[in-house]
Amino acid sequence: MSERLAREIRENGPLGFDRFMAAALYDPQHGYYAGRRGQVGRAGDFFTSVSVGPLFGHLLARHLVAFWEEIGRPERWRILEVGAHEGQLAADILAALPELDATAAGAVEHAIVEPLPSLAAAQRERLGERVTIVGAPGDLDPLPGMLIANEVLDALPCHLVESTGDGWIELGVGFDDGFQWVPLGPAGELAENLPRRPAGYRTEVRRGLDEFLRGFLPALAPCRMLWIDYGYERDDYYAEGRVEGTLRTFSRHRAGDDPLDAPGSRDISAHVDFTSLREATEASGGEVMRFENQGRFLTKIARPWLLSLEGRTDAARSLRQFQTLTHPGQLGSRFHVMEAAWRTAPLCE
Repeated sequence: MSERLAREIRENGPLGFDRFMAAALYDPQHGYYAGRRGQVGRAGDFFTSVSVGPLFGHLLARHLVAFWEEIGRPERWRILEVGAHEGQLAADILAALPELDATAAGAVEHAIVEPLPSLAAAQRERLGERVTIVGAPGDLDPLPGMLIANEVLDALPCHLVESTGDGWIELGVGFDDGFQWVPLGPAGELAENLPRRPAGYRTEVRRGLDEFLRGFLPALAPCRMLWIDYGYERDDYYAEGRVEGTLRTFSRHRAGDDPLDAPGSRDISAHVDFTSLREATEASGGEVMRFENQGRFLTKIARPWLLSLEGRTDAARSLRQFQTLTHPGQLGSRFHVMEAAWRTAPLCE
């Protein structure tokens, strides 16, 4: 990956960081996500809510069944998952659905959008014929459904900008005995929502979120999208004290601050600007229904389940998982949930 990117820079000049990040993560041959398996979990590079155990998928399945009932219990409906990694969340949801509602489980199609052949192969190996795997949402006929995306937006390529004190410039990636930051010129539209900050202040900007959301709508006919990720609303994202932004790498559960080091060998992420996600939702015809931390979201869903545990002696493990997922000192406040609806089809009126 390093050799390929260095050659491209030598031949064509510096790359925007968005292009560098896209190649480092998603190149089908040498990108990080196309590489070795086992990146998620205690033995991998980073830890997600799915890694806690099957309870996360069970609680999401409860939310999905409630959605199916809300839209009139259609004879066919779809769960559309993006960023499924090796398919563990899909396996947990599909295991829980029959216990919650056999009719909903029999009517559902669980589809995964996965453009990387190596990950699609891992998903087929784990899930077999229980799921439909496609390279793009447009490969699916429309069905009423909900999109589930756990820690997807943080890995979307972003631009990097730096304040000059009077304005903003975009930073790109050059190469001279190693990858290095180079100025590309005025940030222009990238900085249209940014406040004035002191010289040297760096941060990230993602563009095209509305187009990204629109890409899923034809497969869902609509109705809902559920985004679970770490991030902030805009005022907090661009707080004066956040002088180095949120761009990080992860390898073996260790965070790093040099995303130019060894591209393709480690995860690269930046927090989500949830204000931008809300604006993109509205620009694409949707409406935000909820925005709250993961702890509050899961606690609401879990109330019937928690009541069912009263008097049981075998609930200790599940309760430990619940605490990890919801406690403010663990994952409960680190992650946020934004759910949106597109009400352009009769099923969602």
